[in-house]
Amino acid sequence: MTDPGELMTGFPPGGDRLVTLENWTSTPHLRWGFQHVRELVPTARIDRGDGDVHRLDPDLRELGAIPVRRPDGGAATVDEVVAESFTDGLIVLHRGRIVTERYENGMTPATPHLLQSVSKSFAGVLAGIVAERGQLDVDGLVTDHVSDLAGSSFEGATVRDVLDMRTGTAYDETYTDRDADVCITEQLGAWRPARPGRTAVNLYEQIAQLENDGPHGVAFRYRSILTDLLGWILERSTGLRYADLLSRELWSKLGAEQDSEITIHRGVTMPSGGMSATLRDLARFGQMMLQGGQLGGRRIVPEAWALDSRTGDAASRAAFEQGELRKDMPGWLYRSKWWVQDAERGIHMALGIHGQTIWLHPPADVVCVKLSTWPTALDDPVEALTRSAFEAIVERLRQEG
Repeated sequence: MTDPGELMTGFPPGGDRLVTLENWTSTPHLRWGFQHVRELVPTARIDRGDGDVHRLDPDLRELGAIPVRRPDGGAATVDEVVAESFTDGLIVLHRGRIVTERYENGMTPATPHLLQSVSKSFAGVLAGIVAERGQLDVDGLVTDHVSDLAGSSFEGATVRDVLDMRTGTAYDETYTDRDADVCITEQLGAWRPARPGRTAVNLYEQIAQLENDGPHGVAFRYRSILTDLLGWILERSTGLRYADLLSRELWSKLGAEQDSEITIHRGVTMPSGGMSATLRDLARFGQMMLQGGQLGGRRIVPEAWALDSRTGDAASRAAFEQGELRKDMPGWLYRSKWWVQDAERGIHMALGIHGQTIWLHPPADVVCVKLSTWPTALDDPVEALTRSAFEAIVERLRQEG
């Protein structure tokens, strides 16, 4: 297997060293691809604006030797977790200050990294901002916002059903099956080479063609395409392209250091997984949500929305209890594109395949962001080990004060 450090080397690169549209999301080529998305897929810029950068002052600590309990009961250290989990970047904020910041695999503070489904949480936050403006009725029908879907499988579904992934939509998210719905989504988003026989020309046409295999508003089931639908709803509600809306309402107000970007094809972006951003800017976003939607004394997200995203309500708890992950993730819930680990303490996170995480612990005032390139899309033991490392860091910071 090609060494990741040799990818895209040579003039020109060739053979297994060449990263292409066919291999950029598979190992080992994703180790280069996730940091160079704009060289592989068309992207739209999410402008940071011309405001001041929100400072993240250092308060650096030595955290690498902190003991971590493995899911199987064995022992590790934070350093070992970083090394074993294909880390590209790790940053931890405590009380808004950087206590550790690490870059691996050639990543730098200025490198945008693919977020995969961490992107979804940005869409959820945008929905809260737009709803407060009166441009989006969260309890209203999808078809009231996107009339193109009248008569489709989304008749009767609400925007809240889309936000909490409890529509009855049939959608196969098997990442290793080239014929699965999610792989068709990636083809339509220009993430994969097009295959013959497609009936849709863009993501919105795929959405309109989907069918149901259950009722709306009942059980949580994870389907990425619902966040692309949310992006369509937001565009129709505001009259702005998704990337421009994200820039105007969030990125330009965050004090971001760098522009971010999102993949786009045929004028349609991919809010479900197409964002790329730098590690520090993700930490700023996490700190803003940790503080109830404000940063640097500026209100960015409605406080009620930010707090609801970490606690949910009775309906979201009931939906998760009836959903496909209730046995694997007891006590969790899914709210407005955020995973809620502990609603009582407000511990919640944004998650993406191949190891992307923004983990927020409000009681300890800690934000952990980890960007990775796992060889497989899903790895439950590594994900659990990562959370265990975050919890060990929280405990050490509590001890140190």
